[in-house]
Amino acid sequence: MTITAKGLDGIIVGDTKLSQVNGEEGKLIYAGYDIDQVAHLSFEEVCHLFLFGNLANTDQKESLKQNLNNRYGIAQKISDFICENALNQDPMSTLRTAVSMLSTFRKEPDITNEAELKDCALDLIAKTSAITAAIASVRQGQSPIKAKPNFSFAQNFLYMSTGQECNETLVKTMDTALVLHMDHGFNASTFTARVVTSSLSDMISAVVAAIGSLKGPLHGGANTAVMNMLMEIGSIENIEPWLDNALSTKRKIMGFGHRVYKTVDPRAKHLKKMSQEWGEKTGQQKWFLMSQKLESLMFEKKGLNANVDFYSASTYYTMGIQPDMYTPIFAVARIVGWCAHIMEQLKDNRIMRPKSNYIGEINKIL
Repeated sequence: MTITAKGLDGIIVGDTKLSQVNGEEGKLIYAGYDIDQVAHLSFEEVCHLFLFGNLANTDQKESLKQNLNNRYGIAQKISDFICENALNQDPMSTLRTAVSMLSTFRKEPDITNEAELKDCALDLIAKTSAITAAIASVRQGQSPIKAKPNFSFAQNFLYMSTGQECNETLVKTMDTALVLHMDHGFNASTFTARVVTSSLSDMISAVVAAIGSLKGPLHGGANTAVMNMLMEIGSIENIEPWLDNALSTKRKIMGFGHRVYKTVDPRAKHLKKMSQEWGEKTGQQKWFLMSQKLESLMFEKKGLNANVDFYSASTYYTMGIQPDMYTPIFAVARIVGWCAHIMEQLKDNRIMRPKSNYIGEINKIL
């Protein structure tokens, strides 16, 4: 008897030491650390955990910051491509192609050489940030902005995106958002990266494929859809009638439920707190209050909890980030996990080759 697991539900396809998603208990573990322990740390500290196996101490944090600072520069041809296309293309399409172009300007790493792989990973992490920031800058009518030499990763990402030196609170929020999105088990984009890697293709190809997977509205595009949904609803008074109509017409409500979590997404509570804080800070509490009411009604009517995408939408919006840039920011964070998974896959590789269940006709006659 053939058992089909549609969408690979419940199928274990490999081992990992990088992250564990415990759906029953609502826990997310990063290389042994509960997400609640590391959510307040900097991008550099947790990035170091994924690439080098330990949370960065003070010296390692500074060293990684400077290492990344030396890698933000992108080739003029890539910068020109962004300037020519970012205004008219979906930002994720521009990002996907620009990251693919990086392979023109660097030698492919030897997949048996860990030092070369880590060098490529650091390049990809820095340059994906710079490319994403350049896309944001061009879409705001500015030219790409060069990084500041002594800024942290989060500081530089915000500076390259806006041209403004952001305050400590904004930087801290971005740090937390990046850490929360850094890895999440064998999600669709990470699994895509590992599948491509399993054929012994190169790291940039695997990352480009992962970006293509993240682009989909059922994965990385969900928080953009959440913000568009909130703007469509318009006011807190409209939420219940809008939701009742959406449910009666079987419309998908974005930002609720999760393929793995059977309880609250542990990342969501951190973003909910940030959404409230930024709403109060900017005088735009409307979006948090709307989100809070919609969350309550969805649990009451459907028994569904908010996921990481739900409150990241209103958090980013009150930070001044436009919805079409939410998914590229997701990529800026998740590329750390992708690169770590690519290197882990190569340590004990076997090409991915699942079976399919053929349901077509047989014994046709010409």
